[in-house]
Amino acid sequence: MAVVIHGGFWRAKYTALLGRPLARDLAEHGWAAWNLEYRRVGNGGGHLTTLDDVSAGIDHLAVLENLDLSTVVTIGHSAGGHLATFAAGRQRYQRWSTSKVSVTAVIAQAAVMDLVAARRAALGNGAVDNYVGGPDVPINVETDPYQQIPLPVPVWCIHGWGDHEVPVAQSLSYVQQARGQGARANLVALDGDHFTVVDPDSVAWAVTRQLLDSLSTVPNDQSHLAGPAGEHIR
Repeated sequence: MAVVIHGGFWRAKYTALLGRPLARDLAEHGWAAWNLEYRRVGNGGGHLTTLDDVSAGIDHLAVLENLDLSTVVTIGHSAGGHLATFAAGRQRYQRWSTSKVSVTAVIAQAAVMDLVAARRAALGNGAVDNYVGGPDVPINVETDPYQQIPLPVPVWCIHGWGDHEVPVAQSLSYVQQARGQGARANLVALDGDHFTVVDPDSVAWAVTRQLLDSLSTVPNDQSHLAGPAGEHIR
C-alpha cells in the first residue's frame, strides 16, 4: 500500500491534485495508491489539525475491504515529506497512540525534514511559521521529524542537488543524524530541482518506484476501492 502525500508548504492553495499523477502511475504499476488530502493553512489546517488529518486519512485504510496493510509506505513531497515522516512515528505520542494503521517505511521527496532549520532559513517565505502558528510558537517534537529521530522504520530521502526551494541539506542532515543514532535512513541525491522528484517521467521518479518495489512484494490489484479520506487512483 502506497500513501501519497502532496506538498505545497502546508498552504491551502496546494491540493491533492499535485499527488494524483504519482498515485496514478503507482496504480498503473500494480500498487494500491491512496492520494491523501488534509486541511492546510488557510482552510482550517496547520500544526496539530493537519497532523490529525494525515493520521486519520491513513487510519481510514483500515475500514476498506481487501487491502493488504502488511506494507504501508508513505511517499511525501516537500511539506508532504514532513507529514509522511511524522506518520511513521505518530503512535509513540498520546494524541495518536490508538492509530490503527502503522507505516512500515517512508519515502521523503525533497522533504522538509528539520523544521527548526527550515524556520531559520525562512524556507517558503516563512512557511514554517505559518504552519505552526507564528514565529514565537515553539517547534516541538510532535511536529518536527528531526526531533523524532530515531524512527522505528526505514526512511529514504530522495532529493535533487539543484533544489532551491528545499535545499538538499535538509535530507542530508536528517540522514546523517538518523544513522548516527542507529536508525535506518538513506539519501538518494540526483540531478534536478524541487519538482524533478515528482515528475512521473523523470529518472528520480523511476528510482523512487524501484525503491518502493524493493520494500515489499507489490500488492494485488485493488483499484476498485475508494473512500472519503483520500483518493484511490485507478
